[in-house]
Amino acid sequence: MPDVSRTEIGRRIFNLQKEKNVEQVIEKIRTHMGSDWAVFSQDDQKVLKFILGETWVYLERDLWEKVSFSRVTRIELLDIISIGRKSLGNEMNSRKAVEDVTAILLPGAGVSM
Repeated sequence: MPDVSRTEIGRRIFNLQKEKNVEQVIEKIRTHMGSDWAVFSQDDQKVLKFILGETWVYLERDLWEKVSFSRVTRIELLDIISIGRKSLGNEMNSRKAVEDVTAILLPGAGVSM
């Protein structure tokens, strides 16, 4: 069995926690959206997963827990996916993308990173 450092174990645990949280959030959104969820392509869903993962990394856990993902609208999701595409395409840096997504998810919270 290969020798794995504590740092690598920590990274793996962190990534698993991120993936678990993002999957739970996407399930909430999918359930809330109902038949409207079918509008979003597989690519849209991958981008959404990516940008929500980035947001989870940067956002404080107590703020993440305050987001009512089941209330996110279709328009807000389209905006979030658009931001994710810009981030993936290097048209926007990750920090700005996360700030913009946070402004959608937590309007009026005045969160700065």
